[in-house]
Amino acid sequence: MTQKERLFLYDTTLRDGQQTQGVQFSTAEKKQIAQALDHLGIDYIEGGWPGANPTDSAFFDEAPKTRATMAAFGMTKRAGRSAANDDVLAAVLNAGTSAVCLVGKSHDYHVREALGISLEDNLENIRASIAHIVAEGREALFDAEHFFDGYRDNADYALACCRAALEAGARWIVLCDTNGGSQPSEVARVVRAVIKAGLPGDHLGIHTHNDTEQAVACSLAAVEAGVRQVQGTLNGLGERCGNANLTTLIPTLALKEPYKSQFETGVSADGLIDITRISRMLDEILNRVPNKQAAFVGASAFAHKAGLHASAILKDPSTYEHIDPAVVGNARIIPMSNQAGQSNLRKRLSDAGLEVAKGDPALVRILERVKRREADGYSYDTAQASFELLAREELDSSPSFFDVQRYKVTVERTKEQLSLSEAVVVVLVDGEKRLSVSESLDESGSDRGPVNALAQALRKDLGRYSAQLDDMRLVDFKVRITQGGTEAVTRVIIDSEDGAGYRWSTVGVSANIIDASFEALVDAIRWKLMRSSGVE
Repeated sequence: MTQKERLFLYDTTLRDGQQTQGVQFSTAEKKQIAQALDHLGIDYIEGGWPGANPTDSAFFDEAPKTRATMAAFGMTKRAGRSAANDDVLAAVLNAGTSAVCLVGKSHDYHVREALGISLEDNLENIRASIAHIVAEGREALFDAEHFFDGYRDNADYALACCRAALEAGARWIVLCDTNGGSQPSEVARVVRAVIKAGLPGDHLGIHTHNDTEQAVACSLAAVEAGVRQVQGTLNGLGERCGNANLTTLIPTLALKEPYKSQFETGVSADGLIDITRISRMLDEILNRVPNKQAAFVGASAFAHKAGLHASAILKDPSTYEHIDPAVVGNARIIPMSNQAGQSNLRKRLSDAGLEVAKGDPALVRILERVKRREADGYSYDTAQASFELLAREELDSSPSFFDVQRYKVTVERTKEQLSLSEAVVVVLVDGEKRLSVSESLDESGSDRGPVNALAQALRKDLGRYSAQLDDMRLVDFKVRITQGGTEAVTRVIIDSEDGAGYRWSTVGVSANIIDASFEALVDAIRWKLMRSSGVE
């Protein structure tokens, strides 16, 4: 059996990923992400640029101990001073990391126009900076910025920059597609030419950006051409359109040919199983809704909506799945929609613990009801909890925990322009009428809105069921207008979560956004009570 080559993974989520518009990690968040990356099996974790901002500096002061090599990022020294006397370079070294990655120009145009120095001065900056890092006992990496554009315009000079770093002692020369415009075939051709010119592949890395939606493809092309380090970020964070997405690259390298037979990484099977969880953890930190269509880790990555697909999946999952979703910690989903057939329906019911025989008349009733309601604006693709409640009604297995008699919500503004939302909900529980009133105020006294007021009032007094809702919280609220003009219909999707980590989605539809929201809220609470009560 041929021995596999080692491929090294370098994560720059905490530095390049933090350059994403709207992203700013706290020190505590950076530590949490670093520990997750280390658990995943990443070889290098780039913690940030020491001295560039207080958060990055604080992170290096408090960085967790990791198996992965921690790297600090900076730039080559400035012209006109020695490496030992460059304060920016000194700040990077003072972070105390065992590896240091310095970015330097490799495109002659940028040297002349951006730096305003001679081409030889730039080469000296690279040589002196890398030599200084090595002399300090650190592992040196050189990010050859704009390398592919530079190679296209002046290949000799772009190569000279890389040779200067290598001869000064750099462990890795990273070829950067900084503008993200290179094509995979071009990347492969240039990497082969670089290796042929004398720069060994086991000292080359690749750093791509996603401006043409090809960062992963370009990275894989570079690996096939000979580089042995791949840089990227979790969930593809990064400048503009982002960097190469490690949550796509890692499973591809581990599970797809020719990579899985040729290469090994530091990611174990146990680490791979956690990649979906880690991807969603990052979205939770950023307060973002996860991309459902994300390869491997998205909630819809293994969702089978069409009846034909679902029927085949039940016989053999490989008919419409390129891998077993469990390998990457994901799960198969058979959603319900007006395109569904009985195969989808029976599988979805089975997942909910409802076994219904093939040919049962209830299947037809459920499908017809789903189709009618989706024509009215409902969507059960993601609102699985609402679908289960609907199905149970048709199967006469829906418990009645409470009945809503009426509700009212008001929004009041004072002359100081402060708003106050107040809700009144009347429910019938165990034959007893209960009235609850709630104001929607947070700890600072600010109004959290009418939907929050309704949620608080609805949960306030459900008799013997109230305690079962203590760990329930609303985690996402989505609104969609399904028709325009005076006949507009509002669809509300609510995602809820409990203390055990279960998450479920419910839907409400009405011409009135408050009414649609309340319908989704009621479904969310009914589903939670049903699950907590162990209803089968």
